Amino acid sequence: MAGIANVPVLTPEGNLQRYLDDIRKFPMLEPDEEFMLAKSWREHEDREAAQKLVTSHLRLVAKIAMGYRGYGLPVAELISEGNVGMMQAVKRFDPDRGFRLATYAMWWIRASIQEYILHSWSLVKMGTTAAQKKLFFNLRKIKGRLQAFDEGDLSPEHVKQIAEELSVPEQDVVNMNRRLAGSDNSLNAPLKADGDGEWQDWLEDDTDNQETMLAESEELTLRREMLQDAIKHLNPREQAILTERRLSEPAKTLEELSQEYNISRERVRQIEVRAFEKLQKAMKNAAVERKLALPS
Repeated sequence: MAGIANVPVLTPEGNLQRYLDDIRKFPMLEPDEEFMLAKSWREHEDREAAQKLVTSHLRLVAKIAMGYRGYGLPVAELISEGNVGMMQAVKRFDPDRGFRLATYAMWWIRASIQEYILHSWSLVKMGTTAAQKKLFFNLRKIKGRLQAFDEGDLSPEHVKQIAEELSVPEQDVVNMNRRLAGSDNSLNAPLKADGDGEWQDWLEDDTDNQETMLAESEELTLRREMLQDAIKHLNPREQAILTERRLSEPAKTLEELSQEYNISRERVRQIEVRAFEKLQKAMKNAAVERKLALPS
């Protein structure tokens, strides 16, 4: 979005803490004020209104960008790419849809940062399928949950568990882990050769701030709304089987449902798979209509 001036810029050699202090000076917007500013931009291309919308969400961009700092790329570049996504979100935001800008912007910020990371890592050499991207952006999180941070290769048990969870071949997990391991650095490593300061000095407080919590809450509401609408595309039996198999706890077995509907277990499985595919398609279509991009 050309024409946005007076937006703080974090250069590679800049001071991160100073930048974070600067962007905290921009006030958060009340819902009514945000709505009017968004309408002013959308209907009259009021650049001052657009600037206020962007600057009031720079903290959200920084928060999201910090979550991607483990990929060996400068934080300044991640934040810069996130700010581009924020501007794109403001450009396309429709306040009449009923959700706050932060909810909508999170999709654009993450997409912009992820595309930059993928480009920087040249994933084309190892495949850019949806499964590969999902593996790339979820491997560290799952390793953290499994406490699998020992040096070297993952254990066979962890490889199998991660492969099953992300629906990718085990060898892909091994290869991706080896590639990502090359960029892991100690948080206590010095920033410069003279030992002045450590990497951990650049890390932001991980405590969720108000706008992040609000955006995540509304994003969850949005996802639930899209899921409820998508389920309506299924017939009653597909709805019931999918709900019992994937949306209930504990899930019913194929045997239990085969007896309930007087059909074979294989037929139950086929209905479940078909229903899930229809659900995915309906949600993707809904995301396109909302000008969002569902994660791979």
